[in-house]
Amino acid sequence: MGSITVEVDEKVLEKVAAHAAARGTTPDGLVRDYLERLAQAPAAVEPDFEEARRRIRELRAKSTLEVGPITWTRDDLYDR
Repeated sequence: MGSITVEVDEKVLEKVAAHAAARGTTPDGLVRDYLERLAQAPAAVEPDFEEARRRIRELRAKSTLEVGPITWTRDDLYDR
């Protein structure tokens, strides 16, 4: 088995250690689990941006929002 070394801010490490303890593991265990899941199924831990874009386009097409005439100026918005 290989190993890696990562430097993390002390306050971050304290929070991660508490999070890990609540789950019955260690910070190393959390990282190990994440890396194993990443290696097995990248899509399971990485956001699917293409799916998000597709969904936004779909919702935009269904939207019935209508914007009326613009009766304000940029200065009106910023109280100038």
